[in-house]
Amino acid sequence: MTNAAVFAREVRVLEGPNLYFTRPAVKVVLAVPGLVGMPDADFAALWDRAGARGGGGRALAPAGSAGRQRMVLRLIESMTRRLVRAVGVTRVGLRVRAGSGVDEVVVAFVWRHRHRAVAFGEALAPLLDQITGGADIDEAAVAAAAPIVAATGGDPARLITPKVPVVAVTGTNGKTTTTRLLAHIGMTAGRTVAWSSTDGVLAQGVLVEPGDYSGPAGARTVLATPGVELGILETARGGMLLKGLGVTHNDVSVVTNVSADHLGQQGIDTVDQLAEVKAIITKVTRPTGWSVLNGDDPRVWAMRSGTRAKPWVFTLDPDSPAIREALGAGGRAITVLDGWVTVLDEHRVHDRLVAVVDLPMALSGLSVHNVANALAGAAAALAIGIPRAFVVEGLRSFAPDDRLNPGRMNTYTVPVTVGTATVIVDLAHNEAGLDALLDVCHGLCAPGAKVRLALGTAGDRTDDILRSLGEIAGRRADEVVLAHKEHYLRGRTIEEMERPLREGLLSVGVAHADSTPTELEGMTRLLANAHDGDVVAVMCHSERAAIAEWIAAHGGRPDDAAAIRRKVVRNRGEHPAQADIDALWEIDDPQARIAAGAALRAAHPGDPVVAYEYAGTFDSAGQEAAAVGLYEEALDGGLREPLRHRCLIQLASTLRNLGRLDEATARIEDAVAAEPTSIGARMFRAMILHDAGRATEGLRGLLEVVAAESSDADVQRYRRSLTAYAAELGDRVSP
Repeated sequence: MTNAAVFAREVRVLEGPNLYFTRPAVKVVLAVPGLVGMPDADFAALWDRAGARGGGGRALAPAGSAGRQRMVLRLIESMTRRLVRAVGVTRVGLRVRAGSGVDEVVVAFVWRHRHRAVAFGEALAPLLDQITGGADIDEAAVAAAAPIVAATGGDPARLITPKVPVVAVTGTNGKTTTTRLLAHIGMTAGRTVAWSSTDGVLAQGVLVEPGDYSGPAGARTVLATPGVELGILETARGGMLLKGLGVTHNDVSVVTNVSADHLGQQGIDTVDQLAEVKAIITKVTRPTGWSVLNGDDPRVWAMRSGTRAKPWVFTLDPDSPAIREALGAGGRAITVLDGWVTVLDEHRVHDRLVAVVDLPMALSGLSVHNVANALAGAAAALAIGIPRAFVVEGLRSFAPDDRLNPGRMNTYTVPVTVGTATVIVDLAHNEAGLDALLDVCHGLCAPGAKVRLALGTAGDRTDDILRSLGEIAGRRADEVVLAHKEHYLRGRTIEEMERPLREGLLSVGVAHADSTPTELEGMTRLLANAHDGDVVAVMCHSERAAIAEWIAAHGGRPDDAAAIRRKVVRNRGEHPAQADIDALWEIDDPQARIAAGAALRAAHPGDPVVAYEYAGTFDSAGQEAAAVGLYEEALDGGLREPLRHRCLIQLASTLRNLGRLDEATARIEDAVAAEPTSIGARMFRAMILHDAGRATEGLRGLLEVVAAESSDADVQRYRRSLTAYAAELGDRVSP
């Protein structure tokens, strides 16, 4: 621990556009406890000696306060500018900002000569400390700065001026999926595409360099790819803060959203500060280009004021004020209008690209955040000049599978002890991601089935985020297993990860959750408990390949768009062929309706709903005998409610018409037992029992349920009498 009033905590060279400048800069993080805590009289004297502007000793903020820190900012800026002049530099780009605490200040300045800039950055804290201690600013600075003056040359900034169109993508959630979608659309259009992401650098879908390449190294590798015609750069916060951007500019920038993630690192403690980092890519977008911004995120939409590019807003709300603002500024908008991905230009012309239900990545509309990613990707593709037809084709063919979008909402059907379960593999690395994952889980979960979650994330999340993840998991999942990621602990231990996760679970009443050392083991433990229709979700960082291999080895298969749609429709209580079923009953000719029913059954063999509807075509045509076997097939095939109840009534009525009264009675009794308050079922029962010579018994049952359930005013007025009369009928013998 130093006793200096000013000392350096970090000196960092930023190779490209950064949080402070759109050019290379040096960032110096200064600890200034001696200045913030300096006695008022000494601080006032130093202020006057440094020639700082504004206030001076006449309006000192209290020592140790945020107000005093703001005065220290001005003081350090003034002293630094004088030091710069003392080493022979007449003009310099300089920014001085508050750091993470009241005793921290960040100084950033533009550089041309690396060695000289670094030498000055390293000398800055000692020079400021000398001045703070009473040394003369000019003479002492010049004497101490001799090595700075001599330091010249050095390697130039490793900054690339792109020669091909470049799209930069950033955001807290969705940037990887949007990057992959853009690359897919570009390749669909026949472009040679290279892109960087947290998975590595890929060219034409082939992995060139594995690892996290979401920083400037990824940009350099992408743009050095032989024959590249389109570069797409996933740009993460870490690279921007630690190195700066790797390119001088981009042609299109995309910001998906900003939410709490990785806070408390590299001086970024709030979501507003994180938004400022994400905005870096918009500040270097060419004036002739486009900034594609999320109009549903106020922090993202505010970035339009800091970019020279035209705004292209994407929003799920077709009535969003951001659309009017973008179009009024000569920009464009893309939204969902009448269920279609729709582009609007400044003339309010509507261009419908593709229906949301035809977006495989949207999982039949369940994945709302992927609808937003599709809007962002489509806008960026159009903005970079890809023809509309290829954008539409790319949207229709980009599947959320482990080939095109690995680790992002990949869904599988996996056999379990009885039936099958759905497995979803997704990164879901923060609160927004976990909520989105669980939204999809509940959409794919069969009625009465359970959602089971393998909960885990990387160790560089704060305890507050981990607790929040535990709360979300405990509130929205039926079973939770803590599935750890040894290679992503990032300085923590498993015990340190578990504590806040369990605190979050306990806060919503989940007192127990098993723990596994790997994601794969977490998934297999949940599958061991799973039943037909359950969903098992895995927050997966590191074991995607191992999980996919295990699923394939145990008879599982990836879900295509059709399989996902079937699950979604089933879980809504609908049928995949509902449109065809509805059309069936619009056919007036009975024989034509039977023929259409036969074709429908051939297309869906073994489907109990189709068997039920097909039976109805015979029944309505007066061919009751042909209907009976189909009704029974539907019931034996597991027909679910509410169709099962209807099927029992229709079968009982058909058997009555055929004179098979014992069978009709058994079926109608099943219907009444399942829904004893159904007036309609009791009416059919009364008719069947009448034909069987048990009219009084049938009448009694009908009167009982009418008296109990009818909302008719007269029934309600005489309910007691009707109930008593029905009871008296029990003693009479049927004629």
